[in-house]
Amino acid sequence: MTNFLLAISAFLLAHVVPPAPPVRARLIALLGRRVYLTLYSFLSTLLLVWIIVAARQAPLIYLWYPAPWQALVPVIAMPFAFWFTAAGLAAKNRLSITFRRSGEGASQGTITAITRHPVLVGFLLWSLAHIPPNGDVVSLILFGGMGLLAFAGMPVLDRRARRRLGDAEWATVRAQTSGVPFLAIVEGRAHFYADRSVWLWTGLGLALYVWFLLQGHRLLIGVDPLAWL
Repeated sequence: MTNFLLAISAFLLAHVVPPAPPVRARLIALLGRRVYLTLYSFLSTLLLVWIIVAARQAPLIYLWYPAPWQALVPVIAMPFAFWFTAAGLAAKNRLSITFRRSGEGASQGTITAITRHPVLVGFLLWSLAHIPPNGDVVSLILFGGMGLLAFAGMPVLDRRARRRLGDAEWATVRAQTSGVPFLAIVEGRAHFYADRSVWLWTGLGLALYVWFLLQGHRLLIGVDPLAWL
């Protein structure tokens, strides 16, 4: 349990200190934005691997026992989580996490019509979907903590974007999207259209999901997600 708590603490620390505006600005000035994001993603992945390994070694203390229907929750939710994450990382987005950045006056990626934080929505779906079939204390800390981190990151990124863009431009860009998925479309403030990029990343996200479902989850995590079905 000690190793798991250390891994969780290191992961949370890595998502508090480097993203802090003074530290982040200094690192980007030193490394460049793309290198910073690449290294930060690599560090996050390493820490996540540490968490997974530590969680598998921690003692099992069940709060509820798994049932077959609970395994359906991530099976249904994860295609959307993969899609939001993959499409969000590839889309132009001035307001949230992405590997690309649209310049001033440039159009946003089409997925931002659905939500301005697609990557965080993907992580939130991933974390919440894995709580029902994992009723032990370690899993609840892991997935609950990740979900809270993703949810808390949304207003943090909103404040950062508002400072960077200024109140007037922030209001204009924000009016064309929403934090809650599909809300801006339902309210008529945004219009989603599937361009070639959307189809490409939809296909990639679904391909990754199928691989994880049939093989990847068992190979990387050590658990077959279809075992309870």
